[in-house]
Amino acid sequence: MTRPKGAAPKNTVPKNKVLSIVIGILCGLLLGGLWPEWGREVKFIGDLFLRALLMLVVPLVMASIVSGITSLGDIRKLGKIGYVTLGFYLVTTALAVVTGIVLVVFIKPGLHSEALAIGGAPSIPARKGIADMLREMVMGLVPDNIFRAMSEADVLPLIVFSIVFGVVLSTVGSKGKALREFFVGLDETIMGIVNLLMKVAPLGVGAIVAGKLGEAGGFSGFIPEVSRLGFYVATVLLGLLFHSVVSLPLILYLISGRNPLNYLYNMAEALLTAFSTASSSATLPVTMECAIEKNGVPEKISSFVFPLGATVNMDGTALYEAVAAVFIAQLYGVDLGIGELAIISITATLAAIGAAGIPEAGLVTMVLVLKAVNLPVEGIGAILIVDWFLDRCRTAVNVWGDGVGAAVVAECA
Repeated sequence: MTRPKGAAPKNTVPKNKVLSIVIGILCGLLLGGLWPEWGREVKFIGDLFLRALLMLVVPLVMASIVSGITSLGDIRKLGKIGYVTLGFYLVTTALAVVTGIVLVVFIKPGLHSEALAIGGAPSIPARKGIADMLREMVMGLVPDNIFRAMSEADVLPLIVFSIVFGVVLSTVGSKGKALREFFVGLDETIMGIVNLLMKVAPLGVGAIVAGKLGEAGGFSGFIPEVSRLGFYVATVLLGLLFHSVVSLPLILYLISGRNPLNYLYNMAEALLTAFSTASSSATLPVTMECAIEKNGVPEKISSFVFPLGATVNMDGTALYEAVAAVFIAQLYGVDLGIGELAIISITATLAAIGAAGIPEAGLVTMVLVLKAVNLPVEGIGAILIVDWFLDRCRTAVNVWGDGVGAAVVAECA
């Protein structure tokens, strides 16, 4: 099940492939920053690329999970893989939240930012209990219509259905052989489409970046807002940086014995795609390809860990939501005690787990975190102008966390 420590992966990421994506992002930055009107014009190319990636998510999730489970043989192995995977996700997400809380309390970005046009007296929403959040999350695991969940790309209930389907399919013996082979073939076919799609990735990711920066008004519109929110942006980025270059690599090295730099480099294509698309779900096909083909993570592990991680493992999102909630409290002059900070930590973790792997899903779940400690929802307006940029950064950290998780699970399970 696991690759021996120190063993070479199947192959390495071609340098020209990673370099071409980097060049695409840089060209997008220049086009959207210097000529925002042209950035907006080419945005449709990026939207088309993103739609193509999202098109593959539903069949990939079902095919990879079902084929992965049925290939395990002894179905009891799934239990251990599941426990280790969920344990890793919970621990690293909580660790990310604590990192964000410590930094935002120490730096106090809300006290250093210029006055922001939030507008009007804050309205205090009704408090939403943790029990209610848990109840809604559990209810969301079981769809009333699996085809509606597919059409809406509601990945979490789709994962639950695929796991149950795969488990039952593995028990029906020879009668299910053709169906098992179908899902294996479907999985390989989808990954083949991913390989074709990645040939135009530099153009697609460049257009996405150009379009987003163009919509923000180019460098002239975006840079002043970043400087206005400089301490907030720096706090989020510092937290994401610490979690991604200290916490996760340390876990990777101590548990799996892998070289974090080599592992990171072989995941570069997925991380760059995550940064450009701001979607863990859209990046899922690329993430799996990098892990299996470049880092040598067993396909049986990847087929289970990555689809689940793209939905529930949101280290970067959890850290961002914790920092943003405390930042908004500081803007309004609200003092948060240990109890409120603990509630923010718990709700940010749960909200991140329940967040969809789509662009700016963190803004939606941010409402739950703010309501949990009676902070004004209007405060979200203060950070909207820079959220599209931070969304990309935290998505890359989310995907990096998935990659580390796959290596850890492969070693422990």
